[in-house]
Amino acid sequence: MSLLRKIRKTGRVAEPVPEREGKDLPAAAELGGSVQIRHVDAGSCNGCEVEIASAFGPVYDAERYGARLVASPRHADALLVTGPVTRNMEVALRRTYEAVPEPRLVVALGDCARNCGVFAEAYGVVGAVSDVVPVDLEVPGCPPEPQVIVDALRRMTGR
Repeated sequence: MSLLRKIRKTGRVAEPVPEREGKDLPAAAELGGSVQIRHVDAGSCNGCEVEIASAFGPVYDAERYGARLVASPRHADALLVTGPVTRNMEVALRRTYEAVPEPRLVVALGDCARNCGVFAEAYGVVGAVSDVVPVDLEVPGCPPEPQVIVDALRRMTGR
């Protein structure tokens, strides 16, 4: 019973709500306060994936802002794409993009997704995410910190 008392006494432990930065997304992209996100690794080094896991973990708790990761693009409102688009992932990314119902958003997460980062001019890289599918929001960083990812998700949900 002492554990339950301690939990009640301590309350919820999470990072404070960060200040919103940058401009909001276009009105056509409004998704009504919550957004279902399908993550696509287009060829990353997995640094961004570690930060995404932190952003959705108990400390930063991105779900409290209405963002939720889903397993199918058919259930998603947005794509969260990491890494430069490799030759092996170009068709898969296009098909995943087409499977997401309208209105849809695409977020290029990390420097590699934005401009190929350290993988620019590599033989196996087609290009940045914007070279393959239209991008609505870019999140800088190598890898971006969890609070920056949460801020981007807050811009998507309007919270």
